[in-house]
Amino acid sequence: MRGKVTYFAVFFGLILVNSCGNRTNGDKQVFHYNEATGIATLDPAFAKNQSIIWAVHQLYNTLVETNDALAIVPSLAYRWEVSADRKVYTFHLRPGVFFHDNEAFPKGKGRALTAYDVEYSFNRIIDPATASSGAWIFNDRVDDRLGFKALNDSTFRLTLKTPFAPILGLLSMQYCSVVPKEVVTKYGPDFRNHPCGTGPFKFTAWEEGQAMILQKNEHYFERDSTGRSLPYLDGIKITFFDSKATEFLLFQQGKLDFINDIDPSFKDEILTKKGQLRKDWQGRIILSKHSYLNTEYLGILVDKDNPQVNNSPLRLKEVRQAINYGFDRRKMIMYLYNSKGMPAESGFIPAGLPSFDSAVVKGYTYNPAKTRALLKTAGFPDGEGLPEIKLLTIATYSDIASFIARQLEESGIKIQVEVEPKSLLLEQTAKSEALFFRGSWIADFPEAENYLSVFYSNNPAPPNYTRYHNPRFDALYEQAMVTENDSLRYKLYQQMDQLVIDDAPVVPLWYDEVIRLVHPNVKQFNTNGLNLLELRRTYLQK
Repeated sequence: MRGKVTYFAVFFGLILVNSCGNRTNGDKQVFHYNEATGIATLDPAFAKNQSIIWAVHQLYNTLVETNDALAIVPSLAYRWEVSADRKVYTFHLRPGVFFHDNEAFPKGKGRALTAYDVEYSFNRIIDPATASSGAWIFNDRVDDRLGFKALNDSTFRLTLKTPFAPILGLLSMQYCSVVPKEVVTKYGPDFRNHPCGTGPFKFTAWEEGQAMILQKNEHYFERDSTGRSLPYLDGIKITFFDSKATEFLLFQQGKLDFINDIDPSFKDEILTKKGQLRKDWQGRIILSKHSYLNTEYLGILVDKDNPQVNNSPLRLKEVRQAINYGFDRRKMIMYLYNSKGMPAESGFIPAGLPSFDSAVVKGYTYNPAKTRALLKTAGFPDGEGLPEIKLLTIATYSDIASFIARQLEESGIKIQVEVEPKSLLLEQTAKSEALFFRGSWIADFPEAENYLSVFYSNNPAPPNYTRYHNPRFDALYEQAMVTENDSLRYKLYQQMDQLVIDDAPVVPLWYDEVIRLVHPNVKQFNTNGLNLLELRRTYLQK
């Protein structure tokens, strides 16, 4: 009962919304957004999807973080050193960082963060008893004996088994948020709804299925360039309306500050086919676009030891390449997605990553003549004798699959589109039972290794759903993992990406975009390729 009393006190006090839709109440500024999928937990050990990541990012900090340009920058650690053998990372923690107030601490006052909290938090992630969905980030990478070690209150050491260049990117993930042992111990499994971090906002109340309230952390350690304390906002209110139509209506009424992504049901009302705001919306709202580290693709099983593959025309590289040339990605994105995204005419690595370079990695463009020529080389002139190929997809992408199937048929490739539940398709791809399937790969951290690991033969499915195996690719991958120089590593990434594209175990469709609809009074509301919800410097103009 106490939680509900707190919730309504805050709801009608701090978070009061006036009738004109302005997000201010007196001198208070409260940012409103809706999370249609709900929030399953506020425990960072389970920050496996966007809805959790967004909330966790407000409540906690990590040793390092990504900025708007996806560069790794200091957070809890203000500096670090790397040993000559690139296996030992020593982090120096900034002073004056405190956990939020919590009953688990003496007199309920938040204590200072130490390196022992980092050691505890990382060990908790890999502890089988925690069953964290993020345990994989340290698997086979961290030294079994020396792994995580607090040298003193302000110094933390991470020791790897072998050099792994993208390790700092992994440490920026919300899984690696630092938590206090006392609070986790006090609440046990209920830590999910009793979060305690060092972040810019602190937890106030959560009425599941209704709303969540976060309040400004008055003791937050960060300041802006003028010395002003962050964050600028006084609070955040998250609602959980599961209807996108309701969400859009609330946004129109000024009761939400922004909408993430545009639902297909009203995209034509807002966007032109070229992806611009329609005239009647211009000046009323802001359309914010940013490259998003997500590659949408079709995957092709290429495991030579799989009997299904040996009986399929997809075993032939020429047929796989013919499919890649056989449909118009630009037209597909324009007419089906109102130009939301960039046609994937380079590699599997998406636009937005520093190593992306379409001038270096050459992909596929619409070329029916090449499709026919490749089919002829494969022994199927004009598609004659080519068996029908089944493409597995989910309902959300059935229009995309149908578009591709219609265009491929014009060149003699017959595709049967079969729509399946998402859970079944995931199971089939993990068990190597799906020969031709729709997929997407969203980056966990801002490094191309995240995408290239999908094709490293030593990796199981996931992530290597196609069971791709190319010894040259594997050698380049292993070389890249020990290459510290970014420019040299990026060149290796590009070589690997080109190998994959040439072998065609995948059909890249498009590189995704973050699209946000934002009210004009929302200022300094930036995003990046990971689509993090960053609110530390956001404010609402009166």
